[in-house]
Amino acid sequence: MPERRPPLEGDFAFLPERERHIAGYIEALSDGSAVDTKSLAKNLPLYGQTAVGSALKALSVAGHLRRVRELRGEGDQVRWVTRTYWSRNAHDNEWWNAFLAAEAVSVPEPVPVTVPVPVPVSVPEQRTAEPQQEPRPEADGDRRPSRAFMALARLGRTDARLALSAADCAELEQLAAEWFERGVGAEYLTSALAAGLPDAIGSPFGFVRRRLRDKLPPRLPAPAAGSASEAPLRRMLAECTECRTPGRPEAFRDGLCRPCREPGTGTGPAD
Repeated sequence: MPERRPPLEGDFAFLPERERHIAGYIEALSDGSAVDTKSLAKNLPLYGQTAVGSALKALSVAGHLRRVRELRGEGDQVRWVTRTYWSRNAHDNEWWNAFLAAEAVSVPEPVPVTVPVPVPVSVPEQRTAEPQQEPRPEADGDRRPSRAFMALARLGRTDARLALSAADCAELEQLAAEWFERGVGAEYLTSALAAGLPDAIGSPFGFVRRRLRDKLPPRLPAPAAGSASEAPLRRMLAECTECRTPGRPEAFRDGLCRPCREPGTGTGPAD
């Protein structure tokens, strides 16, 4: 939560009853508590997930809430995590953009110093070297599928509306590989492709191809020389409160992407 002040009797008085009730519940939560739609609906029996989702959108528009995705970890061990920032005081878009920009700054963590332990040296038993066999060329059928191919193949497990054939995955593989080249992982790609799906999808191949092109994340600048191994990787993208589409914070208004803010404009990149 960006700031704390003593609660006042009139807090959230301007909000409708449902939003006021949910805002009061969120305000009482401790930092790190789950504030996603499903968790809130589970703990607030008066409202279902649809009602909670609408209330969160209203609270975002009112300036109390913003959602982001942060890439956390070091080296190859990185993953995207979703965080919700909450403020009892309502703030405008400029304030939130400045706040999120400050939060996106990575603070280097101290690297633990390890003292190498000497390992006893043993002399191996001398044996006659055996002739080595020439390695056999790897057959096409034995090749391990790429990360991009596997991420596309698993889309149907996430949502049956996005089920792709092996041929579809092979044709879309290069488009998906471009996402990985920009530093995102399989979890992020799946979440972006499966967010805000229509009720029916006539052509999963065409739908996924369009989203792979339209939602391609921005290419972030390379870290300064000498800092890649010293500081943990941490990148931040804003997330639409309604459809959870990721993008640059300044591309959102009131915590919403353009299609959710202006229904009827169609699906487009948030950045």
